[in-house]
Amino acid sequence: MDPSSAGSGGNSLPSVGPDGQKRRVCYFYDPDVGNYYYGQGHPMKPHRIRMTHSLLARYGLLNQMQVYRPNPARDRDLCRFHADDYINFLRSVTPETQQDQIRLLKRFNVGEDCPVFDGLYSFCQTYAGASVGGAVKLNHGHDIAINWSGGLHHAKKCEASGFCYVNDIVLAILELLKHHERVLYVDIDIHHGDGVEEAFYTTDRVMTVSFHKFGDYFPGTGDIRDIGHSKGKYYSLNVPLDDGIDDESYQSLFKPIMGKVMEVFRPGAVVLQCGADSLSGDRLGCFNLSIKGHAECVRYMRSFNVPLLLLGGGGYTIRNVARCWCYETGVALGQEPEDKMPVNEYYEYFGPDYTLHVAPSNMENKNTRQQLDDIRSKLLDNLSKLRHAPSVHFQERVPDTEIPEQDEDQDDPDERHDPDSDMEVDDHKAVEESSRRSILGIKIKREFGENATRVQDGGRVASEHRGLEPMAEDIGSSKQAPQADASAMAIDEPSNVKNEPESSTKLQGQAAAYHKP
Repeated sequence: MDPSSAGSGGNSLPSVGPDGQKRRVCYFYDPDVGNYYYGQGHPMKPHRIRMTHSLLARYGLLNQMQVYRPNPARDRDLCRFHADDYINFLRSVTPETQQDQIRLLKRFNVGEDCPVFDGLYSFCQTYAGASVGGAVKLNHGHDIAINWSGGLHHAKKCEASGFCYVNDIVLAILELLKHHERVLYVDIDIHHGDGVEEAFYTTDRVMTVSFHKFGDYFPGTGDIRDIGHSKGKYYSLNVPLDDGIDDESYQSLFKPIMGKVMEVFRPGAVVLQCGADSLSGDRLGCFNLSIKGHAECVRYMRSFNVPLLLLGGGGYTIRNVARCWCYETGVALGQEPEDKMPVNEYYEYFGPDYTLHVAPSNMENKNTRQQLDDIRSKLLDNLSKLRHAPSVHFQERVPDTEIPEQDEDQDDPDERHDPDSDMEVDDHKAVEESSRRSILGIKIKREFGENATRVQDGGRVASEHRGLEPMAEDIGSSKQAPQADASAMAIDEPSNVKNEPESSTKLQGQAAAYHKP
């Protein structure tokens, strides 16, 4: 595919209108998700998921999809990526007991941006279970799966970050890797998708592409020079943007870059994080995208006819979040919801116009044409260094995760998936202390770099039965290689060794040496 022609669309029929090609779409929603409350004044409001669902119902979109109530992820499911002591902490901490666990609160970065609230662990189980359930559906024949409660891309192996506790995206990608040699992750949240990039920084089986505000802004990562390491070199792409970017400027990067990614990487599945804080007028954001401009990314990725997992993410002007994700559900279905909004449970939120779309503002676009051209040229040049899609020799594949999701109206919400699931528990304990600034404040996170290359017992990441190369200790980049490549967790491992204990030579701490722009 010629990058110059990539902006005209993907390789399928139009996504919307009478000629739009139908897709098998499934949608995950838990009616209780809107009850969770981060606390007074906190900008993250799960209530926006309930508002989105109400719009989908009133627009008649629910009856065009298979609707599932997700089965909560279990401890062992979450521990496929996260450290078991971190998951144990999330399960046990409560608002009443948190003052007795000050040391652990600090260790796991819980309490400020990521507060302890009633039902915290159930909330994590719900949104993670929905994302993994969506991945299972894609592995078994669905074309598109949607979980607007997911997309919490900042969570790390051993700590919460940026309103995110459990990284449902990493867990979903691990599930997809059971059936697909390559998975593409695309992030259009205004914040850098650091947790996902970090998890897959050293593998060529997952490519991560993040379009984000870069500068004095949380989490402070995502430099265009951060390209991956070792086998993962050039498989991380970062698109740094400035304030006020509009639809035209955004698409002048998104379509050529993603068209080239699809040509070169040839993923078997795509995960698209649709954070709505990149919309114009967001409470914490500074971009100027319209809902249609944001949804054009969904439309474009849908057009490639590759299994697609759509996830939520950020978004803090909740009436616009609900508008956006409702419209993007329509795009997934090949429908064009009308602008005039039907009367719904939250109708008063959408006044005074009561329309699905809102006009972007007249804010200044600080992204010059020259800057955009330079970014596009640099990233296309990086992609040109990937001459062909990587291939992976599959050993005996680990069993599929069995998740018997319930239709929303079924009566047995407590049913769980197969107790013999292959999900493993990680016995990692250590996490390095870090200095942080809040997403609500200066929005920068820095971690100490001097401890970044410490290895337990002086060793390196084990590769005897994981099929991955040892991790180099000096990567010569502004980002240190992650403590463990998430793709190494029970993907290529033969089933006859899946219960062997983890190697003791595991990297300590999170990926460090974050740079301050």
